[in-house]
Amino acid sequence: MKFTLKVMGTASAMPVTGRFQSAQVLDVHGRLFLIDCGEGVQLQMIRYGISPEKIESVFISHIHGDHLFGIFGLLSTMGMKRRTAPLDIFAPSNFGPILKFFLSYYGEGLSFDVRHHVLSMKEPETVFETKTFTISAFPLNHKIETFGFLFREKKPFLDVRKSAVDKYGLTLSEIGALKRGEDVVRRPGKDDKANFFNGFAKCSGTDSTLVIKASETAYLPYVSRSYAYCSDTAPFPRLADWVKGVDILYHETTYLEELSEQAARRHHSTTIQAAGCALKAGAGRLVIGHYSSRCSDPSLYEKECRTVFADTYAAHEGDVFDVPYVKLK
Repeated sequence: MKFTLKVMGTASAMPVTGRFQSAQVLDVHGRLFLIDCGEGVQLQMIRYGISPEKIESVFISHIHGDHLFGIFGLLSTMGMKRRTAPLDIFAPSNFGPILKFFLSYYGEGLSFDVRHHVLSMKEPETVFETKTFTISAFPLNHKIETFGFLFREKKPFLDVRKSAVDKYGLTLSEIGALKRGEDVVRRPGKDDKANFFNGFAKCSGTDSTLVIKASETAYLPYVSRSYAYCSDTAPFPRLADWVKGVDILYHETTYLEELSEQAARRHHSTTIQAAGCALKAGAGRLVIGHYSSRCSDPSLYEKECRTVFADTYAAHEGDVFDVPYVKLK
């Protein structure tokens, strides 16, 4: 099952040769989600082998242009490709008038519905859910209303060891209980007849109640994976708690540490602040981006971050970050 991040753009507000503005595609179990939609996002997706019409939903952190200016072209192309599936866009309320403008001037004959899901939460809140994963949104600390996103696989049901099935002659209902983490209790007199052919007598050997513990017979089949997107934001204490234990944390690093005063004025983060958040959150890896046009060398950002958080990677256009599927025994 895939859980893969593909970086489309790493620039902040000003254009820089070789850098595109904020956009990422996250593949979760084969379903594609676009996170932010900076200028040129269509070209980047085509360049890196991602079909724009296969995007299932779009998540817009805020309406500053470097996170949004690609949306008109993307919607138009989807229309020309005769998309029919609805497109869900999760974005702040001030995206509403922008979408209304597009639809009023360019939406005639659009072959699909565009559904705006308004983000307005003050605490992390689930906005999208399937049987196997959730997507939640949470507020960030920027000049205007801005949100981050956390993609997390649900904790899987337990698997029951085959040796336990054979040993106890488990029934389907008992296997179901153990998978839910519930102990199975077999009581003599009431259960011995029902369990005659599934090993009650041979396993208990006495008239006492038999307890088959889930902790001894069942196990997690794989490790749940997660990814958090945090751009743009000034640091604030609760953020690390909201993304606690995330496998990959993407955090903006618009400024090197020497420009910390400017970062504070513009409600952005420095390298050291982003790395501090990753450290406090206990993140597995830190991926950084949203670089200022003042600096042409992302390795300088990476070097500063690694003084605080060693497992830091400066993102480049086209980079792929995979959260591996770890199967447990």
